[in-house]
Amino acid sequence: MPDPFSLPPGPDGRALTLMVQGTASDAGKTTLVAGLGRLFARRGIRVAPFKPQNMALNSAVTVDGGEIGRSQALQAAACLLAPQIDFNPLLLKPESDTRAQVILQGRALSSVEASELFGPDSLNKNKARLFAAILDSYRRLCTQHQLVLVEGAGSPAEINLRQGDIANMGFAEEVDCPVILVADIDKGGVFAQLVGTLALLSESERARIKGFVINRFRGDLRLLQDGLTMLERLTGKPVLGVLPYLTELRLDAEDAIMRTASQSLESEPLRVLALVPPRISNHTDLEPLRAHPGVELTLVHSNEEPGRLPPADLIILPGSKAVRADLAWLRRQGWDQALARHLRYGGKVLGICGGYQMLGQRIRDPLGLEGEAGESRGLGYLPLETELKDHKQLRNVTGTLQLAGGRAQLRGYEIHCGESRLLAPGERPFELVSAEGGSAADGLLSDDGQVLGTYLHGLFDHPEACDRLLAWAGIQSGRQAPDWDALRERSLERLADTLEQHLNLELLLASIQQG
Repeated sequence: MPDPFSLPPGPDGRALTLMVQGTASDAGKTTLVAGLGRLFARRGIRVAPFKPQNMALNSAVTVDGGEIGRSQALQAAACLLAPQIDFNPLLLKPESDTRAQVILQGRALSSVEASELFGPDSLNKNKARLFAAILDSYRRLCTQHQLVLVEGAGSPAEINLRQGDIANMGFAEEVDCPVILVADIDKGGVFAQLVGTLALLSESERARIKGFVINRFRGDLRLLQDGLTMLERLTGKPVLGVLPYLTELRLDAEDAIMRTASQSLESEPLRVLALVPPRISNHTDLEPLRAHPGVELTLVHSNEEPGRLPPADLIILPGSKAVRADLAWLRRQGWDQALARHLRYGGKVLGICGGYQMLGQRIRDPLGLEGEAGESRGLGYLPLETELKDHKQLRNVTGTLQLAGGRAQLRGYEIHCGESRLLAPGERPFELVSAEGGSAADGLLSDDGQVLGTYLHGLFDHPEACDRLLAWAGIQSGRQAPDWDALRERSLERLADTLEQHLNLELLLASIQQG
């Protein structure tokens, strides 16, 4: 295998580039880029992740004060880097089935209809500007690193979006980089996925694909060998590796949310319900609870019985990209009545970001930032009112949490347009310090101690803060909360080890260098 420590520069002296595209969403692109990033980084390569266009409601705050997709923050950690806006220059955050907020190089521009971005009449008007910013970020990364790992979006075979594509082959053709194609065998039909994707590409795009990676394989590899041989003969492309199905990977999700409940090891776990509205955002806040051995986490997506929720000790209202619309949806489910019943029986409620705003008295959106302009009555459990403003607040913070008779260190981040005003004095349990050095109190605890709200995302990531919050919620288990950062780090190392074992790195490196 070529020595990775001597990875040569590209022909113009800039970074080499490899693009990972998939046969479909959730084929494994994000995970493969993260694993390759860690694999190269621990071999001494200066490697950076890059996703030209991402559509997701899970996002992160960068060190340069912008906003990118959460998956690119994960890939940055894999590459041993702090997240930067150039890693994901275009982020689209859906507000409805046809409308999304545009985040360009870390800053929110506006909300647009899908037809304004993807329709044929708008290609020259919008795509040229967006593509110029994407290429600006990419070229900047190329001057700072030896290797740029690019993640595509969805599939390159989405022929309805072919014209003006900037997320897959349109980008690869523009920067002239090699591509590897990953497919998920666990979903079935993996050979049809790969052959069918190739069939829908142009001749130059097919030539750009240097090989295949088959993801999430279970079973005896010998039983797959005949199919691999036939695939290579049909396409003329090598299979670079077959990756096994890895369980218990603790990695931040790009957007898809798990629907299954976590299973606790305790006979009497803390029962936590998270309500999942249509525009839930940053649901990665919940992942440390899924990993907690003393917590049984259930995600409730819709009503099984009108106005009823399963029994719980703690109900969480997570973040939302369309707070007023999601609040109206929650009421249509009858969950406002279920929350009232839960509180009457002594349960606890936690609202995070948009969920915090819902717990107040009123939410105003005079500019129509998240949909139709207007205002909505809140759930009325906390004495605050919120107004959405066009300046989005983005900050990474550290601080302390004073709750349930104790204090704990914490860290997290804020991403919100709303500004909340207290209508009455109240206990504010979070004391936060921003990366710029300013400090402020955050959050609000109801007078009876049952309802807590905060703008802080990531509040369960730090084990001390997680323990303190769960003590307030009534956990009986003596088990300590897991350290989410440490779990993520171990998962990245395990992923890189798996790629080193199951990928043909000699072929992969040759593909990168030939590109």
